[in-house]
Amino acid sequence: MTTKGLTDGPVLVLGGRSEIGLDVARRLVPGRAAVLAARRSDDLADEIASLRAAGATSVSAIEFDADDTESHPALFEEIDRRVGAVAVAVLAFGILGDQATAERDPSHALAVVHTDFVAQVSVLTLLAERMRSAGAGKIVVFSSVAGIRVRRANYVYGAAKAGLDGFASGLGDALHGSGVDLLLVRPGFVVGRMTEGMSPAPLSSTPGEVAAAVVDALRRGRSTVWVPTLLRPAFFVARLLPQWLWRRMPR
Repeated sequence: MTTKGLTDGPVLVLGGRSEIGLDVARRLVPGRAAVLAARRSDDLADEIASLRAAGATSVSAIEFDADDTESHPALFEEIDRRVGAVAVAVLAFGILGDQATAERDPSHALAVVHTDFVAQVSVLTLLAERMRSAGAGKIVVFSSVAGIRVRRANYVYGAAKAGLDGFASGLGDALHGSGVDLLLVRPGFVVGRMTEGMSPAPLSSTPGEVAAAVVDALRRGRSTVWVPTLLRPAFFVARLLPQWLWRRMPR
């Protein structure tokens, strides 16, 4: 539960119902204010209670529609008014979508890419500029191993994550020396609400395991973390597989 090595200040979770986002927040909030941003923000009583029980000094809920990118500037202005400059921002929103539907329906494919890439770019750009102006802050971005080498089985989701991974990597480099740090998280299959009903893949993890790795990486000042760590060498090998074999890989 230690937050040693992290700057004091509010914690923001964009995607306030996310299992991973909330678990990260619970590990960070003792002695801090917290903000949960989500749709239907008036229905976050359980999430607010869990952060208060974890030691948050205060918890605010604010309406956030990731796909409504035009509303994002006003969102951050409201957060500034409520709690001041955010110390740690966790981008925990996203959708898996349905691959079969996305292959037939371009509107569904676009919805996945918009939420998992376009909306993230909007939020990241605004966050980075605010934190850069303040000269401090940490941003947590959830990529996925699905974006490291995109698989036929989930290529729409994987392509969105590949775009996000590239954007976040470049943004992290652009922020170097500014006082703002970006942590890029590359988890594998996470057993939780988002993947309920799906068969776990090898080297799966739980939301708690991902959250623990995130907080440890923040404390150590890391720029990238794979969860579990064995995925990094596994995907180094995966990049070398011939295409005819790779296209047969399952989700």
